[in-house]
This record gives sequence, structure tokens and C-alpha cells, in this order.
Amino acid sequence: TCDTGDQQTTAAVHLKEPAATIVERLKDVSTYEGEDAVFECRLSRETAQDAQWFLGDVPLQSNEMNEIRVQGTRHSLILRKVTLEDCGSISFKVGQHSSAA
Repeated sequence: TCDTGDQQTTAAVHLKEPAATIVERLKDVSTYEGEDAVFECRLSRETAQDAQWFLGDVPLQSNEMNEIRVQGTRHSLILRKVTLEDCGSISFKVGQHSSAA
């Protein structure tokens, strides 16, 4: 607000959260059946945007077989005790950006 005594004007500041981008992409993982497979990627910033992991087209959630971690800008997926059925494309999506391995 600017007030000169007999006149006043007011303005507001509006902020938009900039979109996070993927700065460290997923890498292919080779492992043995029964071991864990770990996938990691890093974003340009911490974000409130929804990030999602996929095995093929199936969205993944943390459970006894999959562990999803977020530590600052680093996002990790651990597939526990993989089997041959777990072979395939893993992808990570945030906003309009994605990475696959």
C-alpha cells in the first residue's frame, strides 16, 4: 500500500510454485532374482506436486513389496526380493516430466 495522506493505492503479490524438473534421471538396474532393485532420481527442487512411480503402466505404492522414499529432492523406489515377473519398465513422473529405466 502507498498512502500519500489524501490518496491511497494497494497492490498484491501472487506466487506460483515453479514446476520441478528431473535433474538426475533413472538408471537401468540389473540384479539377481530374490535381491532388491533400487531406483533413484533427483528433482530440481523439493515439491508439493504429486510424484508417482510405475511398473509398466501400473502405479506403485509403498507396501511389503515396494518401498517409496522421499528425502528432500531425492526420490527412491526399492523393489523388494524381485522375481522374473518384476522385469520391465520402471518410470517416475512428476508434473509434466518423466524418466524411465
